[in-house]
Amino acid sequence: MPAIGYFFVSPEQITGKRVIITGSDVVHISRVLRLVPGDVITVMDGQGNGYRVRLTGSDRGVVEGEILEHFIPGGEAPLRVTLIQGLSKGDKMDIIIQKSTELGVSCIIPLACTRSVVRLAPDKARDRRRRWQRIALEAAKQSRRATVPRVAGIMDLPEALNLIPPGALALMPWEEERERSLKAVLRGRTCKEVFIFIGPEGGFAMEEVAMAREKGVYSVSLGPRILRTETAGLAALTMILYELGDLGGDG
Repeated sequence: MPAIGYFFVSPEQITGKRVIITGSDVVHISRVLRLVPGDVITVMDGQGNGYRVRLTGSDRGVVEGEILEHFIPGGEAPLRVTLIQGLSKGDKMDIIIQKSTELGVSCIIPLACTRSVVRLAPDKARDRRRRWQRIALEAAKQSRRATVPRVAGIMDLPEALNLIPPGALALMPWEEERERSLKAVLRGRTCKEVFIFIGPEGGFAMEEVAMAREKGVYSVSLGPRILRTETAGLAALTMILYELGDLGGDG
């Protein structure tokens, strides 16, 4: 029987052959898809494990199922890419998180920059992070990913730079860069992890670029045209996953 629907649960919701599903997915299963006991769904644990699950019943806002098959799904890039995105106005961050998840990003770190217009109080920042994580979850479902990218809390540049491990490639697209292109940096290179630093609407300040360069980050040009912040990260991510990852492959 083919599986209907694609859902993520935490590993704690899987015990032996039993799976429990809670939250908004219960409404989606019962009222939107109108699934009943005996129907089969696909469940991911967010850690790279997939399951075909036959629904067995529901009670008090919980849907239960029995695991029919465990499998290791595809859909994840062989390259781990972290997008460090300057905080942006309006719904731009929502779009960036949604589309970068579809493309294959591994982690997204919102970045408070010198020229960031958006300034969030701690309570507001926590609420926004929860919203962004839900957007990543829904985008991961839509694109049939095996894992959900983590959306980190808002960081400043020194904090984000300290996350770069030895051996990782770190890139900062910058509109003032004239000597080094992203294409040239990627040509002939192999690596397992990449960090992309994207500035906010006003771009990175010279002091921020200098700080990043001191930490081994390459400032690069994305080409002759100036891209908006919501375009630059997605463009860079696409180029990197095409050159070093699995975009454009045979699937």
